[in-house]
Amino acid sequence: MPSLLYLVKQLELAVRARLDELVRRHGITALQYTALTVLERHDGLSAAQLARDSFVTAQSMADMVRTLETRALIRRERNPANRRELLIHLTDEGRSLLAAVETPVRELEARMIANLTGTRATEFRQALITAWQSLA
Repeated sequence: MPSLLYLVKQLELAVRARLDELVRRHGITALQYTALTVLERHDGLSAAQLARDSFVTAQSMADMVRTLETRALIRRERNPANRRELLIHLTDEGRSLLAAVETPVRELEARMIANLTGTRATEFRQALITAWQSLA
């Protein structure tokens, strides 16, 4: 039987491949989608915070921010509390893009757990949260 770590990695790769297919139609990558959803939940983050919450390096985030800003999906503005820091905000265009992919993404999640009962799906979600918290 494969190890749990191997199974988690297989699931991550499968989800990422399917997510990339879904969001590619809208001109973004799965990593860019993740960053946009982080901003949707926590608007006004620094690039360092956004990188941590999006699971990418600071250098990757710097490149991603430039790309997303060029597409007008995000905007940067000075932090009033620290003028040297730029805060990243989701634009209306970014919100529209997320709204456009919301249904297909939810369908992907539903497909992933389609063979689980409602109770098992809830337990699966909680098990993932507990495993993540144990290592965080």
